[in-house]
Amino acid sequence: MLMEGIERMKNKFYRVLCLSICLCLIAAYGLAEETPSLKDDFYENVNAQWLSTAEIPSDYPFVSNFSVLEDGVEQKLMADFDAMRRGEKQTDSEEMESMIAFYRLASDYETRDALGAEPLKPYMEMIDSVESLADFTAQWPSWDVMGMPCPFAAAVTADMADASMNALYLSTPGLFLQTKEYYEDENTKAVLQSQYGQMSSNLLVMAGKSQEEAQEIVSEALAFDESLAPYTRSAEEASDYTKIYNPVSLAELDEQVKAFDFAAGFIELLGATPDTVIITDPAYFAALDELVNEETFPAMKSWMLVQTVNGLAPYLSDAFRVEAGSFGRMLSGVAEATSREKSAYYLASGMFSEVAGIYYGKTYFGEQARQDVREMVESLVKIYQNRLLANEWLSEETRVMAVQKLTAMKINVGYPDEPREIFKMLRTLPAEEGGTLVGNAMEFTRISKEDNYSKWNQPVDRGLWALSADTVNAMYSPLDNSINFPAAILQPPFYSPEQSASENYGGIGAVIAHEISHAFDPNGAKFDELGSMKDWWTAEDYAKFEELSQKMVKEFDGIGFAGGTVNGAQTVAENVADAGGLACALEAAKQHETVDLQKFFTNWAVTWRQKSTPEYEAVLLTLDVHAPNKLRANIQLQNMDDFYAAFDIQEGDGMYRAPQDRVAIW
Repeated sequence: MLMEGIERMKNKFYRVLCLSICLCLIAAYGLAEETPSLKDDFYENVNAQWLSTAEIPSDYPFVSNFSVLEDGVEQKLMADFDAMRRGEKQTDSEEMESMIAFYRLASDYETRDALGAEPLKPYMEMIDSVESLADFTAQWPSWDVMGMPCPFAAAVTADMADASMNALYLSTPGLFLQTKEYYEDENTKAVLQSQYGQMSSNLLVMAGKSQEEAQEIVSEALAFDESLAPYTRSAEEASDYTKIYNPVSLAELDEQVKAFDFAAGFIELLGATPDTVIITDPAYFAALDELVNEETFPAMKSWMLVQTVNGLAPYLSDAFRVEAGSFGRMLSGVAEATSREKSAYYLASGMFSEVAGIYYGKTYFGEQARQDVREMVESLVKIYQNRLLANEWLSEETRVMAVQKLTAMKINVGYPDEPREIFKMLRTLPAEEGGTLVGNAMEFTRISKEDNYSKWNQPVDRGLWALSADTVNAMYSPLDNSINFPAAILQPPFYSPEQSASENYGGIGAVIAHEISHAFDPNGAKFDELGSMKDWWTAEDYAKFEELSQKMVKEFDGIGFAGGTVNGAQTVAENVADAGGLACALEAAKQHETVDLQKFFTNWAVTWRQKSTPEYEAVLLTLDVHAPNKLRANIQLQNMDDFYAAFDIQEGDGMYRAPQDRVAIW
């Protein structure tokens, strides 16, 4: 819970929308002479005017239709929440009142600056007071509940093998440099460790350490962090999320890891001893005793100290906040820090995500729009069902199971009616009663952790939403077989009843069908209609599916971009979803008498227009499970016969792909 507010800010830099689409057509005439023909580079031609004039904000690594829309959502909510904070507008619930009280603390930079590092020091002293590994291992459950750093993370969520019940998972901690790939190139590692180390050293000095102490702490912390990297999953490995499911008995875990008494720790956290624990990274836990022992413990203490200072810095003074973002700005090529006002908003709306989202949905979306879009989703599900029934490479047996999964799919549109119970438990202690921003955030962490652990071995709440309603995003959740379309993405230019059907299907239609397709991508295909990991295919059909997926891998793999190359295996799930979604949306558009395929395809290309810093493009190429936007726009069109007819694409044109090389799965 503590990190949700921080992640809200980080996501302004790192979050990449499953689909970010604008339905505004640009002029195809009067462009610069160097603009390529639409037959040679459709994306560049359609978006030429915008690409030549769009400016990347100084506090942001890119500009796109998505970021512009997100800015609009933020402006509305910030204006309303500021009015509530000043008492000029009434709150409508206790949850909203608590969020505004937290926002008030986050916006009070005068107090935050006056407090400086004081709210941080009790947690630094907590780490300093631990004298040995044995001392720490006796305390780790209480540390975990507080949200303090540990060399592993525990959490309760749906059991992949039986998605109706919650299970306990153990995973690796986050790495300083985000992904193991950055540790595998010596030059990249040196540059990033230097920048991260300088930021961390500066923060430690600001927190009261001497320059010498800070440098020693950072040196040890970097070394310990680097020792963990070889045992964590790469971005490509992480793109296959079924690989995180590695159940072991508690007896096996205790036999493998001697440094920690997991049995005793889980009794403290769960109130009982689990028979089974699900390990996300088996290699890491097999090596844990080598990584964490009395010899390495001093370095681990330094690592925990750096994690704590860096993690809490955004809740401290403005100087702490700005310094704590320096590594992210360097990595993504951003010139300026986020403004104080937006930073405070991100902390509050991130901590109270569903509260903010429901307010946005009810205020700016409404019930009628929610019903209209739901009907559109249901119509696309029906079209997808017909496409499955007409599929020529699936056997009847598998086709029946696929349709069963599709018809069982849960549809979440707009916003939930009420926030989860956890948000009713978050009560901000105001400044006049001694409350501080850090103190409230840490208390919310404890409440959230305890609430999460209370769900262990209990039935999964299948009514939960995967995204808050103010999120400009959409997603498919395999563990409950749900598609989620928050209110913030369901507005112009994504969708409008005033736009033509072709434009809407090229926009929100492709969004919706993309998420439906995730149920049948290389990840989603491994889960059944209830969200449990299950093999529901015939062996022959799954072999054919893998063959087609590999064609999609090869179609993208190795394409040069941003000084590197695309990893086709890392991006295959999103590419399969793009292909299926676009094909389904096209079929829906063609059912209308007024269909205009040129508008449909043009709008698809407008969807993906984005202008980024070179640094950010390189980050995405390394970390993201999506292919670069330009390639998503162009390559999927090259696979569609109707695109060739609509724009008279011929052999020899840059957009031409031979019929035998075109990939179609769904």
